[in-house]
Amino acid sequence: MELIRPMYYVREEDIIRWKNRNKLDFLNCACRFTEENYSKGDNDSGESKRKEMKILISKLKEKYENIDINIFRSMQNINLDTVISYIKNGETHSFLDEYNKK
Repeated sequence: MELIRPMYYVREEDIIRWKNRNKLDFLNCACRFTEENYSKGDNDSGESKRKEMKILISKLKEKYENIDINIFRSMQNINLDTVISYIKNGETHSFLDEYNKK
């Protein structure tokens, strides 16, 4: 089985429930970089950055119920006129490119 990016629309809890119901085993983390940094102890908490972010988001959810949804939605409907710079088709664009034209 292969992880594909559209799976980011599915909540992790739902994937785990589906995995358990179908008696499947998943890899802990396919990211070699994360495993190397974890084993070297490069972070103070002794956890991977992925795990650290999961913990941070779960703590934020205690106060802000939809924080995970809001973070995800923040990547939609971006007004490029308000972005300092962005990369499109491998080319970096800056707000300065159009600044003097307005």
